[in-house]
Amino acid sequence: MKNLLLYLVLLLTTTSSVFAGIPQKEMKALVEFYHSTRGEHWTTTWDITSDVTQWHGVKVVNGHVVEINLFRNNLEGTIPKSISKLKNLVLLNLAFNSLTGELPATIADLSNLRVLKIEMNRIKGVLPESIGNLTDLEELSAFNNFLTGSIPESIGELGKLKILNLSSNGLKGSLPKSLGSLTELEVLGLFENAIEGVIPVEIGTMGKLRELVLANNQIGGEVPFEVAQLANLQIFQIQNNKFESFNNLRYVNKDQFLVLDFDKGDTNKSFKDIDFSRTRMADTEFEESGQKVYK
Repeated sequence: MKNLLLYLVLLLTTTSSVFAGIPQKEMKALVEFYHSTRGEHWTTTWDITSDVTQWHGVKVVNGHVVEINLFRNNLEGTIPKSISKLKNLVLLNLAFNSLTGELPATIADLSNLRVLKIEMNRIKGVLPESIGNLTDLEELSAFNNFLTGSIPESIGELGKLKILNLSSNGLKGSLPKSLGSLTELEVLGLFENAIEGVIPVEIGTMGKLRELVLANNQIGGEVPFEVAQLANLQIFQIQNNKFESFNNLRYVNKDQFLVLDFDKGDTNKSFKDIDFSRTRMADTEFEESGQKVYK
């Protein structure tokens, strides 16, 4: 009889702390997320009375939620602060929806996160300084939102980052020198913001960089010599800025580029010794018909 009572107590304890194979706090966070983003209107919705392993876009491994992938699923509303309760989350893809509000600072508590995709939404506000806590992050994609403020200096703490795309927002301020710490970065997209200042010389330490897109900003000064150190750079777009000198680009390896876009009117005075026949150059004014959102 005692053994039976002990079994019942253990069963009740387990049931109260775990629902549908995941901890209760994770289940609660998912349900809050569902309501906060108007889950009943999603293209593919969740039946929150069913087993969570059957929910669209949710992946469970070893009793924990590790992925939420709700790409293009008609999400509205805001990302709740309780998203931080999903401590084992590795991938969060909420791209191509209609989310509003700010990116909660609690997102930085997801210490296992490797992929954060929130592009093509209506998210406003600043990138929290605490974003640097996501030290396992490999991709941060937030283009085409309404982000403001400056790129936080803590971005340099994301030492595993390979893709950083913050294009088509309202970011201001200068490029942080800490970008030079992102030695694994392959893609840096900052197209169409209001970034000022100069390209920091620390850019030369980003040896794996393949794409550097800084077009349509307010960046000035000269293009630093350190750009010539980026031996893997294939796409370099800097048109429609306020550069005073392109002279240091004479030191780049002209054969490495697939795309080199700059203000064409400056070619005669800055690139006399370089043959750009293999590369593409942009006209001084950005062509509306060919305007693209860098993705």
